[in-house]
Amino acid sequence: MVLVTGGAGFIGSNFVRHMLRERPDDRIIVLDALTYAGSLDNLPDAFKRPAADSRATFHYGDVCNPQLVAELVAQSDQIVHFAAESHVSRSIVDNWSGAQTNFLGAQNLINALLKSAPRVERMIHISSSEVYGDALTERMDETHPLNPKSPYAAAKCGADRLVYAYCATHDLPIVTLRPFNAYGPRQHVEKAIPRFITHALREQPLPIHGSGEAMRDFLHVADLCRAIDLTLQAPLAQTRGQIYNVASGAARSVVSIAQEILHAMGAPAQALAHTVDRPGQVARHTGDFSKIHRALGWSPTIDWESGLRETIAWYQAHAELWRKQLILSTQRIPRTDGQAALH
Repeated sequence: MVLVTGGAGFIGSNFVRHMLRERPDDRIIVLDALTYAGSLDNLPDAFKRPAADSRATFHYGDVCNPQLVAELVAQSDQIVHFAAESHVSRSIVDNWSGAQTNFLGAQNLINALLKSAPRVERMIHISSSEVYGDALTERMDETHPLNPKSPYAAAKCGADRLVYAYCATHDLPIVTLRPFNAYGPRQHVEKAIPRFITHALREQPLPIHGSGEAMRDFLHVADLCRAIDLTLQAPLAQTRGQIYNVASGAARSVVSIAQEILHAMGAPAQALAHTVDRPGQVARHTGDFSKIHRALGWSPTIDWESGLRETIAWYQAHAELWRKQLILSTQRIPRTDGQAALH
């Protein structure tokens, strides 16, 4: 039995689909509070019309609920913890809900794990590359200093260190993954790539924070799901307490990505709208994945061009899903001059 928290979100739902396809003997429990980024639309039909012997079970609930989490952890053999409020701009406007879910939710889950040991064979904690802040080296490895620059990143950094402390104190079977910028099908339109694609589909200028020269490392979600699955299956003696980056190793500017999307979709190249930069913006973010490659043999397999084409095609074919999200796709962020800007 695999418990997946946040399994109705972007990465979580893609991982659930991966598991149902690649691990036919496993049963999957999804726990999700169905906040703005989680939707039953993301989940396979098996979760929506479960039979008595179904491999797929959905529980509506909050990862901060101690009783519910303890009950589900006690039934599980493995845990993959995705549940998070994951948007940087949203965390600036509403830092309380993000801190509660991202930090206290992780603490609640780990406490339940501590009580259920040794039944639970292992837990994978999904951290974030945002914990690193600005890159001090061309590619950041797992020893890079942690310098979060937004409330979201700080809360994820706190959870990351909390997991480390529990591992050190109690020798819990937890592995931490730090994914860089994932993209692909089912991502909320508040994120950069789906925001660009859906603006182009609606023939609207693509919004760019500042100059758009900020560099990011984008990884297809299918490659990330494969890394998580490998971490679940690796010998625990090798991975217990370890931290692994999951990245492509390639840096791309946000403005160049917008231009590539416009070109791929046949839209006018000048259709960009530069806005004020986002507070706490990270200038460069590129990952070194050599540690997980050495340990588990993982490396990205989906090249950028084909992954981007596939993602564009998904949004073109599923307008009925992403149009529901448009009202929640922007945040008005106060600035130090007393004004506000949409992000």
